[in-house]
Amino acid sequence: MATLDISFKPERAHLRRPKRGVITERVVPQSVSGRYRRLKWIALIACLAVYYVLPFIRWARGPGQPDQAVLLDLERGRFYFFFVEIWPQEVYYLTGLLILATLILIWLNAVAGRVWCGYFCPQTVWTDLFLLVERFAEGDRRERLKKHGAPLTPRRILEIGLKHAIWLLIAMLTGGAFVLYFTDAPTLLVDLATGRASMLAHAWVGILTGATYTLAGFAREQVCTWMCPWPRLQGAIWDTEALTVNYRNHRGEPRGSAKKAAELRAKGEPAGDCVDCMQCVNVCPIGIDIREGPNFACINCGLCVDACDSVMAKLDRPRGLIDYEAWSNIERERRNEPSRRRVWRPKTVGLGLSVMALAGMIGGSLSMRSDAKIMVIHDRNPVAVRLSDGRTRNGYAVRLYNKADRERSFRVIVTGLQSATVEVVGEDGPVSVAPDTTRELRALLTAPADDRQPIAFTATDVASGGAVTVHDIFIPVEGGR
Repeated sequence: MATLDISFKPERAHLRRPKRGVITERVVPQSVSGRYRRLKWIALIACLAVYYVLPFIRWARGPGQPDQAVLLDLERGRFYFFFVEIWPQEVYYLTGLLILATLILIWLNAVAGRVWCGYFCPQTVWTDLFLLVERFAEGDRRERLKKHGAPLTPRRILEIGLKHAIWLLIAMLTGGAFVLYFTDAPTLLVDLATGRASMLAHAWVGILTGATYTLAGFAREQVCTWMCPWPRLQGAIWDTEALTVNYRNHRGEPRGSAKKAAELRAKGEPAGDCVDCMQCVNVCPIGIDIREGPNFACINCGLCVDACDSVMAKLDRPRGLIDYEAWSNIERERRNEPSRRRVWRPKTVGLGLSVMALAGMIGGSLSMRSDAKIMVIHDRNPVAVRLSDGRTRNGYAVRLYNKADRERSFRVIVTGLQSATVEVVGEDGPVSVAPDTTRELRALLTAPADDRQPIAFTATDVASGGAVTVHDIFIPVEGGR
């Protein structure tokens, strides 16, 4: 039976500060090249391009409307995403999108483990970017380990200063880009550069700059291991059939140097392919040893695969000692059974269908929704009033929503009751609603009804003829709600 270790102790470089005599631990990843590293660079460039460029994409919505493609307009209470416009009353769409994102994440986990964490998570993307700057300024792993705790020299001070200066610049650009999603990006960019932006905008840039600088520069693996809730769920949702990074211990053990392995094989004794070079640990951004078995902290980035494959190539041994492979296949190989690729199985198919169904529901609802809406709330106290002529009157609060960028006139009618009259208080004809606003009315419905009857309020656009309808109920005096 496979188990997922949730109490790992990462392999770290133990570095001693000579003056204080205190042993500290830190993860110092080594650079590596290979196909998965190239995929991570592609993902990094794509994610950063989307994040920094998206606020500047324009989208024509008509006169008086913002032309930014993606905008969270707090002042107007709108969220714009290209042709989609979400009002505060439609927060259920955002809820649906969050549920959809969660389902996609769980589906990805069932297919390929924490592949989101290894390639597309913002923490991973910015940590990779900060590590690139660190290597540029201070050198690769071996050089950084030698310099850690060493006496400060002018060159060392310059390296440290250059690293932190670039880190702060990236962090400022990150914080600055984030606030561009809340107002017109070109205008705010100029205001930030010239100091004319509001204190609130500068404050948020400062907060996000500090967060990026701290999390990507110093916290790094601590975020992916302890601060993020996603690893904590791995013990519950980990799937032995998912394509995760695993070590073929039946092939790699017992470990030993290439020379020792050759001697053992010459004697007819077992010898593994693993030469215990520690490259898989050195390149790991989390600092774990994947050879110890499945680990909840592994972000499935595949860098250890690249490192191990390069060592195997130099030793003229087959690749794949560490590989993207299902743990169930590792167990099958250990028993000399053929491997089976089970990407499509009841779990992944069910999750995939759920994702498509929810995405279809959200997309269909967005495509069919109207740019007008009517809501009705029945009076609570009193629910109904008996008039002197014996008829019953019910009161309703009617709210009309005009989501268009032009003023519209609506004619409100009520259907479902015979011999009924409706009065919109303060309005003798069509009701005008300003563009991109709502208007609340009071409607009085009078009818000779002695029992509950369903009714329908319909608001018809005088110009276009489009109509929206909402259903309610008419209640007699003797009835209750």
